[in-house]
Amino acid sequence: MLVAIIGENCVGKSTLAQKINERLNAKIYTGKDYLRLEKNPAVAEKSFKELLSNALLGDNVIYIITEKEHLNLLPKGAFKILLTAELSVIKQRFKERMRGNLPLPVEKMLESKHGIYDNLQCDLKLNENYDMQEIFKKMKLF
Repeated sequence: MLVAIIGENCVGKSTLAQKINERLNAKIYTGKDYLRLEKNPAVAEKSFKELLSNALLGDNVIYIITEKEHLNLLPKGAFKILLTAELSVIKQRFKERMRGNLPLPVEKMLESKHGIYDNLQCDLKLNENYDMQEIFKKMKLF
């Protein structure tokens, strides 16, 4: 099974991936992790696309996506979960990640990216208050 968890910074994608992985026992990739597969970036991308396609045939992979450009790596058939959060929640989480400081350029970046996935076609759309049993049911992971 290939699960793509998609969302902006600090919406809880990694936390959700870990919770799903308790049931799925998958290999988790984030962002540009695929560049570690090969020395040549183009070859690494091709290898990663193949890896993701193989996940549709039986391997379990969770791919965490923050950047829109990485959506192009997903093959048809991936189970797409869009995770969202209010901008105030994102800012607070990012501030905590930055040890209590949220520089103005970072705050502006978060504001400019907020809502970039609002129109994304997905299999499941969640906010920060989700129910894992409902997610497993929708994913058919009993």
